[in-house]
Amino acid sequence: MRVLVVEDEPYMAEAIRDGLRLEAIAADIAGDGDTALQLLSTNAYDIAVLDRDIPGPSGDEIAKRVVASGSGMPILMLTAADRLDDKATGFELGADDYLTKPFELKELVLRLRALDRRRGHNRPPVREIAGLRLDPFRREVYRDGRYVALTRKQFAVLEVLVTAEGGVVSAEELLERAWDENADPFTNAVRITVSALRKRLGEPWLIATVPGVGYRIDTASGTGREGADRG
Repeated sequence: MRVLVVEDEPYMAEAIRDGLRLEAIAADIAGDGDTALQLLSTNAYDIAVLDRDIPGPSGDEIAKRVVASGSGMPILMLTAADRLDDKATGFELGADDYLTKPFELKELVLRLRALDRRRGHNRPPVREIAGLRLDPFRREVYRDGRYVALTRKQFAVLEVLVTAEGGVVSAEELLERAWDENADPFTNAVRITVSALRKRLGEPWLIATVPGVGYRIDTASGTGREGADRG
């Protein structure tokens, strides 16, 4: 999952970004409305986390533009105002959820996961495919009942692949969804991460390489070995 965090307090923004990374959620930061709109126009995000009171176009204005774009991207609003009228205004502008400052990072993560599940047309919170069981809330993965320990980045990549339900995901999309804006588009990080992920999951290989296209979960379970050595 990749989210945009729009927050003008640098310490809080960085704390949120670092905390989300620990939960295998990539996050970009915008400290003002203009930067937020620029990032939204150039990157694909799963969720926008908007502080309402920011310099430049306000969080409310950004929410209006996101809704008007028709992207369907969920919006979680952050605010220090806890009055019911303020929350009602936020929802009227198109917010899907509302979190009042101060808040616990764990609650933010839970709300983001819930919004992501809702965005996926109410897909089950625990996802299963080809003997894999992935729980994004607990950040746990099992293969045929065996617990598989993964790094945060490996988990993020696997989550994107599992969500595709056997469909092919390009290296570019994996870089877009599992890394933040600081990722080098010419890096071989995706190939290295997928290769390490295959080894963690064990044989028979579950991640198949589609030459020149990308990667997919091999629902045939076992035939994914073809192309594995080529990354």
